[in-house]
Parts: sequence; C-alpha cells; structure tokens
Amino acid sequence: MNQSLTTPAPVSRRGMSAIFIIGVLFFIFGFITWLNSVLIPFLKLTCELSSDVQAFFVTFAFYMSYFCLGLPSSYILKRTGFKNGMALGLLVMAIGSLIFVPAAQSRSFPLFLVGLFVQGAGLTLLQTASNPYISILGPIESAARRISIMGVCNKVAGALSPLILGAIVLEGATELENKVKAAASVAEKEQLLNEMGSKIILPYIIMAVALFLLSWMIKRSSLPEIEMGGESNASETHSGRTSVLQYPHLVLGFICLFLYVGVEVMAGDAIGIYGRSMGMSLDTTRYFGSCTLAAMLAGYIIGIFAIPKYLSQQNGLKISAIAGIIFTVCAQLSTGYVSISFIALLGLANALMWPAIFPLAIDGLGKFTKTGSGLLVMGIAGGALIPLLYGTLKAKPAIGNSLAFFICMLPCYLYILYYSIFGHKVGRSTL
Repeated sequence: MNQSLTTPAPVSRRGMSAIFIIGVLFFIFGFITWLNSVLIPFLKLTCELSSDVQAFFVTFAFYMSYFCLGLPSSYILKRTGFKNGMALGLLVMAIGSLIFVPAAQSRSFPLFLVGLFVQGAGLTLLQTASNPYISILGPIESAARRISIMGVCNKVAGALSPLILGAIVLEGATELENKVKAAASVAEKEQLLNEMGSKIILPYIIMAVALFLLSWMIKRSSLPEIEMGGESNASETHSGRTSVLQYPHLVLGFICLFLYVGVEVMAGDAIGIYGRSMGMSLDTTRYFGSCTLAAMLAGYIIGIFAIPKYLSQQNGLKISAIAGIIFTVCAQLSTGYVSISFIALLGLANALMWPAIFPLAIDGLGKFTKTGSGLLVMGIAGGALIPLLYGTLKAKPAIGNSLAFFICMLPCYLYILYYSIFGHKVGRSTL
C-alpha cells in the first residue's frame, strides 16, 4: 500500500479529540437515519398511503440521496476539506428537518419525501467525510475497530431514536387508526389525521436547532485536517492508474456496501412492516426497529474488543455474512415472534459489516481516497431499492411476506460472504 497521508501532530491528543467529535457525528447519523422505522408507519397512517410500496418511498427518498450526491460530495470535500464539509453537511440536514414543518401542516407526503431527501443529502456529505477520516486516523489494520467505536455511538442513537419519536408520534396509534376508520364524516377524519400530523412538528424543530448549533460548533472546533498526499494534482497517477474505477476491490466493495445497506435497512426499518403483515398491532411493531438496533449495538461492542486483536476485518466480515445467512433461513422457517426475533438478530450479523467493508474497499487508493469514499457512499442507495423490491414482491399473492423477505435477503448475504473471502483481494496484487 502506497498511501501518502499527512496527519497533524501530536497524534495522540488531537487524534483522541477527533475521535470524540466524529463519535458525536456518528450519533447524529444514527439518530436521524433510524427515525425512518417510525416514519414509515406514521406517514402511512397520517398521509393515508394505500400500500406498503408507497410507505417504502420513505427509505427510497432518504437513501437515494446518497446515490445522487455521493460523488459530488467527494468533490465538495476537495474544496472545503473535511471539517468545513462536515459543518456544511449538518447545515443541510437542519434545512431538511425544517421542511418537515410545512409537510406536517399540509400532510403532504411528497413534501415529506423532499425533507427526507435533503436530510439524506446532508448525511451523504457527513458520511463521505467521516468514514475515510476515521479509517485513516490510525493504522488501516485497526480501522474496523475505530469504526466499531463509531458504530456504538451510531447504534445507541439508532436504538433510542425510534423509542423517543415513536413515543411522541405513535402513542395510541392503534386507537387512532380505529377512530379514523370509524369516523362519521370526512371532516372528523381530517381533524384526527391533522392532530396526528402536528405531533411531528416540535421534534423536528428541536432537531433543526440542534443541527444548526452543532454545525457552528464543528466549524469553530479544533478538529484536525487530514490531507491526502498528491490528491490535488489531477495528472498524478497511483500505481499507473488514472481512475478510481480501475481498482476492482473498490468496485466490488461498492456492490457489497449496496447489498449490505439494503439488508441493514430491511432488518431495521422493514421489520415493522413484516410484523404488521403477520397481524401484529402498530403499538407493538413500533418497538421492533429498536430491537434490531440493540442487536447491532451488541455486535459493535464485540467488534471493539475483538478487532484486530482476536479477529481480522476479513474474518469478522466472513463470520457476519454466515450469521446473516443462518438468521435469514431461520426467519423463513419460523413464524410469529420467533421469526421477528431472527430478523432482529440480523442486526448482530450486520454490525461488523460496514466497519469491515469500508476500510477493505478503500485501502490502497492513495490520492483517490476521497473519490473512492464518495463512490462507496453511493452504495448506500441499496437502502432505497431493496426495501422497495420487498414491498413489491410481498404484494404478490404467489410470494407473500416471508418468502419476499427471504428472496431479498439471502442473495445479499451470499455476495457479502464472497467479498469477505475473495472479492476484497481482486486486483490487489498490483497495488
């Protein structure tokens, strides 16, 4: 690996400070990202959506922003640097949060989707900056351990956010659902739905204010900048390569991340829809997403202590993929809360995947590191498309709920297993 990096000194003190700041950002990632598990049933009820496919446009709008803005974010970071790019990302997220206010007042599903897309755009910039930042802040061999620490911050927030927002906006949701169905007039029905829609306004105003303040704090912080040697020289090559697409292990890593994020979103956000399709109430299914995130948190804690001392990044990814295959098969072969439990356990299987895939895919890119990071972040679009595929397949009587879930999940885990064994090595001999 010939990766020219210039890190600020002293590394120990400023490095720890940087890890703390990035940890706060990962907390923000988790809190906002996993609100979708609550927004899906909330918007389906409030905006009177007719199908699960429509409801999954929540994840589509949010995660497609990563695909649209992944590479542009890498170009922005070349102009702004990591710290200013992170501050800008937080500012964009705050604007996206404010869009929820008029969306809630009008109960406009398209406007909610705009807000989600803008939030996702800000997160794209943050992810593009923070993931390579934490990966190269120390030895690449222990990058998965550092990202696991970030993952704890992310998943603690992810486990809390559905509980907090769910308690605010989905309290008594089943009762409200029954009242809406029994409403004697259109006016009464509209009043009930408007009251529910208004519940989301204050939380998102508070979120916007917090994001504005955090953006200002990051801008004024002592977060050290990390420069990629030679990256500003467009004519410079790395190992004779002139394009980021000439790194096969990166391209295969993009596919791997695409599939991984798809199964992560399915396990965290679609688990509620899965339970609803088995006849469980909304008051019960609103907690399922937090169960998945709790399992992911356990996985990240394991990663902190196991990688790289007892477990390499590659072996961690391999074991995770095998666990994902086993839990997916068990969920298909069981029913009721047992099946839900195996889907929640997919959080444990998924936990070490991002921390392992990202550094494996980005290793050895040198001056292409920011562009490669942008490409990998585009892979987050898997969270947009795979849940939509699930919603479409489950609506077909010949397939149904559990088989649709199985069809979407198993091939993804099989490919992740391939990448853990062979894919991350492809083309590496010439680096």
